Amino acid sequence: MKILALTSIRSDYDLLSPLYSRLHNDIDIDLKLLVGGTHNSAVHGYTVNDIHRDGFDVLLEIDSLINSDTAKSRLKSASILLLSAVDAVAAFSPDLIIYAGDREDVMVGALLGGYLSIPTLHFYGGDHASDGYIDNPIRHAVSKLSTVHFVSTAVHKARLLALKEPSNRIFDLGSIALDKFKNIVPIAGVKDLIAGRIVDKPAALVIFHPIKDEVIQAPEIITNMLMTLIKNGYHCFIGSPNSDPGNATIVSTLSGLAAKYSEITLYGNLPRGEFLNLFSACNIIVGNSSAGLLESASIPIPCLNVGLRQRGRDCSDNVLFVDTSIEAIQAGLNEISSVEFALKMEGVTNIYGDGHSAEKAHKLIKSIDFKSLLNKPEDPLYV
Repeated sequence: MKILALTSIRSDYDLLSPLYSRLHNDIDIDLKLLVGGTHNSAVHGYTVNDIHRDGFDVLLEIDSLINSDTAKSRLKSASILLLSAVDAVAAFSPDLIIYAGDREDVMVGALLGGYLSIPTLHFYGGDHASDGYIDNPIRHAVSKLSTVHFVSTAVHKARLLALKEPSNRIFDLGSIALDKFKNIVPIAGVKDLIAGRIVDKPAALVIFHPIKDEVIQAPEIITNMLMTLIKNGYHCFIGSPNSDPGNATIVSTLSGLAAKYSEITLYGNLPRGEFLNLFSACNIIVGNSSAGLLESASIPIPCLNVGLRQRGRDCSDNVLFVDTSIEAIQAGLNEISSVEFALKMEGVTNIYGDGHSAEKAHKLIKSIDFKSLLNKPEDPLYV
């Protein structure tokens, strides 16, 4: 069986990498990756190197990212990815194309499959945030274009059923992103290692990505988060934002603050093992990353989600949503430090799964007759 996996950013790669390992080690499967987007960008850490270090076979590396920090560049980058991939994908002629999430590049995977008559498998469909941004309709549109869906929760399955996707195309197996926490190789003193000095304070993992309605306010939001965390005695480990419009302003603000405060460590992009160790060693995750909603409950640590991004998404009891003012962030930190929240944390379970989803996905991929499901004749009036 020939499988092509499309990946264009560190986040979607990490969501599926435990499954890639299983597929790569299966002698009955020929797995190849189509690598584009931020993976091939030095600005974003040239993370294609991580893919090569993991030992996966790459069908094609595409320099598709236009790093102009605008909304137009997202569309142009996606069009470059599609145009550059068509002939190589047609020549490889895979039995299945897989992709994950809600960025514009998954639409490329769905279009490649649809027009080249190749079955497709969409991971993490049926999710939904109440923020009204383009990610939601892209995710749902890709679900309608895809052959089969591997979803993370029963609610996500119900949402796809509401979109009139037939139940025989939908499989609820949890989030593969959680599997990597089962096999962490411990790194002693990881906080000191990454900071380059002894960190004797509680640690906060801070990840903040730009969204359209907060681009102008982003410097203020970041400053509010970091100053409040430092005031409360935290050392802040901060990752790079994604490639969405507004990322350059965020990077500039972070660099300026890090130059002034020794309690701030900018780590940019880390190898997966170092990142997972750091994540697990931190006392809290703050910002607006999906890692807070999807993964932090598996450690578990509290997640303080700041601002509009991620609002309305399903999450475990360790997540608290707050506004962007200093007062709101401080109130959130106070609540997370309370006895009541500590009791809640003692019983927290991750609603997204148990860390064994890659095994389930691997077995399903080998058992499903994708070719028989390729055509989608279902009439939404009668599904």
